[in-house]
Amino acid sequence: MNILFAGTPEPSANLLQSLANNECINIIGVITKPDVAKKRGNKIQQSKVSLAASEADLKIFKPDNLNSGEFKETILKLDFDFLVVAAYGKILPDWMLESPKIMPINIHYSLLPKYRGASPIQSCLLNGDKKTGITFIKMSNKLDEGDCIQKYEIEVHPDHNKITLENELSNLAIKNIYNVLSDIAMKNFTLLKQDNNESSYCKKIDKKDSMINFTMSSSEIYNKFRAFYEWPGISFEHKGITIKIKEMYVIGDNNFNTIDNVFNFTNLGLIIKTVDKNIVITHLQFPNKNIITSKDAFNAYKEFFDV
Repeated sequence: MNILFAGTPEPSANLLQSLANNECINIIGVITKPDVAKKRGNKIQQSKVSLAASEADLKIFKPDNLNSGEFKETILKLDFDFLVVAAYGKILPDWMLESPKIMPINIHYSLLPKYRGASPIQSCLLNGDKKTGITFIKMSNKLDEGDCIQKYEIEVHPDHNKITLENELSNLAIKNIYNVLSDIAMKNFTLLKQDNNESSYCKKIDKKDSMINFTMSSSEIYNKFRAFYEWPGISFEHKGITIKIKEMYVIGDNNFNTIDNVFNFTNLGLIIKTVDKNIVITHLQFPNKNIITSKDAFNAYKEFFDV
């Protein structure tokens, strides 16, 4: 089974490694985003998929333009059964979708048609969903609208965040991808069209999305903390200073609601009143400072939090 793989972030790299380790699969090439210069030190940074492909000694393509004549000519000369795409990050042109002998496959981290787009895991957590999953689809030239081949579902737990939930979904994809590809190769599958009336879309996350305020409910704040745990995190502003919340949880104890102050230090941490319950911040970070515990914040910033 010959595969041309396209992907960029770490979960895609883990999937690539699992395919490369499968004796029944031959990775004939890997497409990923071009290297970028890091802001600090101007060092060149490769994508996680590029690093994984290098370790596996696979041929790597890093096109700036997918429609360039040279890249197109190179890919069309390759002989492969499947184009497997996992979070590549660019829209693929029609000629690429038509290039595999059997099918172009995309692994999307939601139960389509829910959460088409760039941030399905974050959207699932933001909305407090109780379940999610992955969907293998036959790629089309429209955003995550291809026919569904197979879906796999898991529960979302209250302590899941972007990283832990993504890891579970990635493992789910690794566990099932070979069987899905084998079934397709043996024509043992059924394509199911997505119901566009049931579809929803999610946007690319922006750094400005990180800000919260305490007129939000405790669940809104906590879900935002879970969804943005990897990036961009969540922050609040107090006395003109933006403070990052690095670790937190929600408590239902209403004893603190009788206190006038928004901020209260206890042995639990920094207690903050919201419109319903209370949140407890155990670790926080001031601008250009190291992450500190709430105990350290009490010792160094108690007067700052007195309103």
